[in-house]
Amino acid sequence: MGDSGHQNDNAAAQQGAAATAFSPGEIEAGRRLFAGEWTFLSAAPTIATLPPMRGIEIALAGRSNVGKSSLVNALTGRKALARTSVTPGRTQELIFFGLGPDLTLVDMPGYGFAKAPKDKVDAWTATVHAYLRGRANLARVFVLIDSRHGLKPIDLEVLDGLDKAAVSYAVVLTKADQLKAPERAERIAATQAALTRRPAAFPLVFPTSSREGDGIAELRAAVVRLMGERGIAV
Repeated sequence: MGDSGHQNDNAAAQQGAAATAFSPGEIEAGRRLFAGEWTFLSAAPTIATLPPMRGIEIALAGRSNVGKSSLVNALTGRKALARTSVTPGRTQELIFFGLGPDLTLVDMPGYGFAKAPKDKVDAWTATVHAYLRGRANLARVFVLIDSRHGLKPIDLEVLDGLDKAAVSYAVVLTKADQLKAPERAERIAATQAALTRRPAAFPLVFPTSSREGDGIAELRAAVVRLMGERGIAV
């Protein structure tokens, strides 16, 4: 087989990794779970205003404009549960969305850019760090990375902080539909390689597209599995 054949095989293997990591039962359980009634719970600009802890929380972190709100909407099957914007830095609080008493999604302020005074940005940063270190029911952080650009130094700083705090996280590549298959496979492989020695990293990279729906079923299944590990029946 020529080089192109090996490249195609590698692309298929990399892109199929997330799909084969979860059973059909987990995929279906994820679909049913996220089809439930999601509601906006609260917006917390400071640690003092965080809502009471319940069930488990999954937080979404990432650079500004990476697609956190779009991913919340795609996961929950709602077009406007989370407010999306083309203006980086618009989310300036920890936004909580709940599904019954057992599951909460947390849309975090984007890092790396914000149209706001430095003192406000510093305050958000302190709030986020305190939340990540001290939220006992935080089960995992989905760290969103724009697949077109890959891991940047500021992303690696965030991963370093999560490793140091021993907060479990998984990397989600957003906007993967905007890459051709070989580029997509290379980005997944490079990201996977960057995570191999990180103690708090989940061993699977999730390529997704909120627009096309790619990878959404696998992310839902990952949440189902995590809830089961925490003893929460789905």
